Amino acid sequence: MEPLHGGKLYLDKQHPALWRALNGMGLKAKEAAEAAGLDRILIELLYVRISQLNGCAYCLNLHVGQALEHGETQQRIAVLPAWRDTEVFTPKERAALALAEAVTELAGADELERELAEARTGLSDDEFSAVNWLVITMNAFNRVSIVSRHPVRNNRRK
Repeated sequence: MEPLHGGKLYLDKQHPALWRALNGMGLKAKEAAEAAGLDRILIELLYVRISQLNGCAYCLNLHVGQALEHGETQQRIAVLPAWRDTEVFTPKERAALALAEAVTELAGADELERELAEARTGLSDDEFSAVNWLVITMNAFNRVSIVSRHPVRNNRRK
């Protein structure tokens, strides 16, 4: 099959059934997170942080906007890369962010085990599992967008 969109091959367009399945998984992960008591702002913060770590411009653009729409502040988004050096995140948010970083970066076995154990102290079993599923699915979305080179268009008004 010929590449789509000016030489780019959008994986989501090439295999839409797989894209729909990934979207379904993402929705189920979000449902599990909400059922575990995680609010939408924390979910979006996790999506933003994971996308920062992966360097996914498309997902950053999308999820920063959604975080702001759900009531997140500019300040917390601005300091998110340095969240460990601030006091603006709750203990639960800090545990979820640490877990998101550990699962996204997959450090060595000993360090990963320490990070997972630390996150367990700040999250219930349901929260811990739900955050892991959010991270796993967001990493997959990031990879699809990065490989597909999904564009970020300038939406500033002149």
